[in-house]
Amino acid sequence: MEFAARHYGLPGPLTNQVREVVYAPKSGGLLYAAMALMMVVLTWRERFVAVGTAIGVDVAFLVVRWAVDAGTAGGHPFGNGALWVILGSAVVAVTRRTGRERVLLLKGVGLALLLVAGRKTGDTWLLITSKTRSTVLDQYVATADHALGDPSWLVGRIVTATGPVGFNFLDFVYGNLAVAAVVAALYQLRHVAVERRFPRHHLVRTFLVIGLVGPAFYMIFPVVGPIFAYGTGAEHWSAVSLWAPDMPPSEPWAVADLWPRTLPPTGTPHPMPFDGITPRNCMPSLHTAWATAIFIHSRKGPRVLRFAGTFWLLATLAATLGFGYHYGADLIAGVVFTLTIEAALRSFDRGWDRSGILLVAYGATVFTAFLLSYRFLPLAMAERPWLAGPLLVLATASVIHGYVRTTASWEPRTAPARQPEPQPEPI
Repeated sequence: MEFAARHYGLPGPLTNQVREVVYAPKSGGLLYAAMALMMVVLTWRERFVAVGTAIGVDVAFLVVRWAVDAGTAGGHPFGNGALWVILGSAVVAVTRRTGRERVLLLKGVGLALLLVAGRKTGDTWLLITSKTRSTVLDQYVATADHALGDPSWLVGRIVTATGPVGFNFLDFVYGNLAVAAVVAALYQLRHVAVERRFPRHHLVRTFLVIGLVGPAFYMIFPVVGPIFAYGTGAEHWSAVSLWAPDMPPSEPWAVADLWPRTLPPTGTPHPMPFDGITPRNCMPSLHTAWATAIFIHSRKGPRVLRFAGTFWLLATLAATLGFGYHYGADLIAGVVFTLTIEAALRSFDRGWDRSGILLVAYGATVFTAFLLSYRFLPLAMAERPWLAGPLLVLATASVIHGYVRTTASWEPRTAPARQPEPQPEPI
């Protein structure tokens, strides 16, 4: 990823992460979330020291920037301190810890750095998709989406009707998905400091695998989303201005300014050329995939965590559709994609058996069928929505049902305690 970004004259993920040691970080909240993950291996006293140190370093950086009038250059005023604490913990692990304690602390540091590196790598993937895929397949997905009732147009009009209140609320949920994931992960990892080991499977693993595998399908099935392919994109241009901040919105590249007021046409779809800066990051919807992973991993938590997981999933679905970032077809593909990844990880942990292999194979088959149908059968799907729409929903529901039933069979069963037989009373 670093070499690929350098090829296009931009800093790569490693360079961006190293720069945040000194410069104002682009991902301030994520750095503190990563530090929180790292702190699951620390004692309470060490946690207080870590948080205090991070805040102190950030205040020092803020004072220095104010004194030299450096500003933040589009970054966050806080976040450097969290990265310093993470890197400092690695130094402490190497110089002051030994044996299992050193390994445990290094695992915590690695988990934190992987979370940040995953974000930086994802940004680089978006750059690669925009530079290497000159045409997009939005017309195919938009046509196939008629079978689902064009949910992006429907939800887009609803969000528009709510005004700035609804928009800002959903924007907050959409932009803080990683923070929500960290909250769920912290609950799963709450016993690490006591047990001195990580659980075999947790949410962060699923998040990282989704982010690693998902962008490969952006290269196979490049889609920019309704707001860009069928709108001006002006409302959300900050989402794609990372690579060219001075470039204006590219309205001429769109088919027409249709979203969300007018439904897209149902004519024969064809690949359409698009600009070289908008990411082709729609198929599948990884925001939906990550929100689904949070929902799955929150099911065994307390009621408030289960409620939060459900809320974040529903709000993320509303945001992805209502902002015009995704089609409905992207969302159901993202759900199937996540369940397949989750099933594969759990099967790998427990040992592959027939049920795990069948579940992963079935999820992969349905996901592949979705992509092929969107690409080669969109017009037939749009002409027969009464058939194609229910089939898409039923296929998604079948993967959900298979996952729930199969994983439930993997859970250890506790047999009821055997009651002692009554002894006959002595005569």
